[in-house]
Amino acid sequence: MISVTGLSAGFRNFTLDDIDLTVEHGDYFMLVGPTGAGKTILLECIAGLHKIKSGRITINGREITGLEPEKRNIGMVHQDGVLFPHLTVQENIIFGLKVRHTPSERIKQELAEAGELVKINHLLERKPGKLSGGEKQKVTLARALVIKPDLLLLDEPLSALDPGSREALQAELKRIHQQLGITTIHVTHDFDEAMMLGQNIAVIGDGRMQQTGTPEEIFHHPASEFVARFTMMRNILAGEIVKQDKGRAIFQAGKLSLVITKPKQGGKLVCIRPEDITITTDTAVSTDTALPTPANGFVVNITRIEDRGTAFHVFVEGPPEICSLVPRRKFTEMGLTEGMPVLIIMPADAIHVI
Repeated sequence: MISVTGLSAGFRNFTLDDIDLTVEHGDYFMLVGPTGAGKTILLECIAGLHKIKSGRITINGREITGLEPEKRNIGMVHQDGVLFPHLTVQENIIFGLKVRHTPSERIKQELAEAGELVKINHLLERKPGKLSGGEKQKVTLARALVIKPDLLLLDEPLSALDPGSREALQAELKRIHQQLGITTIHVTHDFDEAMMLGQNIAVIGDGRMQQTGTPEEIFHHPASEFVARFTMMRNILAGEIVKQDKGRAIFQAGKLSLVITKPKQGGKLVCIRPEDITITTDTAVSTDTALPTPANGFVVNITRIEDRGTAFHVFVEGPPEICSLVPRRKFTEMGLTEGMPVLIIMPADAIHVI
């Protein structure tokens, strides 16, 4: 287990302020946040590459706060996969073992194991200049793992890769973690990546921890507007609870009166994910008095449409403006166009109160 308590650190005009973080043994932990949030500085503080002002860091009960980087037994993979260009892949991987004066027979054994684990034994005699971006990151990962670290730190290891290589290496990271069970902290600004790999997630912003929890908690139950916006909740509506009774309430947001099932005292914002909002062209349920409108169902006009490749963001009139995510096939079947009247339905149990 790694524990960070009350950590503060500065870099130029930026400050990490009173950071508390606990990562359980064997967890694949994602540290996410926008550019400039403090993710890399925090990782470098844990690795001993950045001096801290105050705080305490322990790994498996051993305090490492004041130790030199080489005495912390931490493996680290950087964004750009820095390798020694004049050394072969093999020499790059075993560099840390040689620095530790590891016996040659042990080096040979560890090299074979690391190469097999990361599936790069066929690259051992090449120089870094002959490797693809994905291959370089695999070599860097092997170099970090060959020392048998207590903690693996990954600083945006996939951000410089093309989509295909990124997806392939994500799968490799997941497989390796399942095989080794090594405690891992992986930094990214890509929330899809965090959802795919993370067992637990922490959101950091403006030098402070904003929220920690499971992917489900972070994605569907953000603790603040900052977290909601970072996770692309998109529909964040200001208003207030105007009526409450037996676990249900009415939240008034502009001209919309929304039924919510999980009201919070003093809540001034509600949010709902675009993919949780249903759009249908069957507006008869609203115009025909014999067919009552479902709860949180509103007939509105489409104001704009954004093509997102596999799906469309469909925006409908407000205030407030609402965004729904519509799969491409469904979008085509419905023949949605700007100006068209549609019925949107926002399930009460999918609306989260901040």
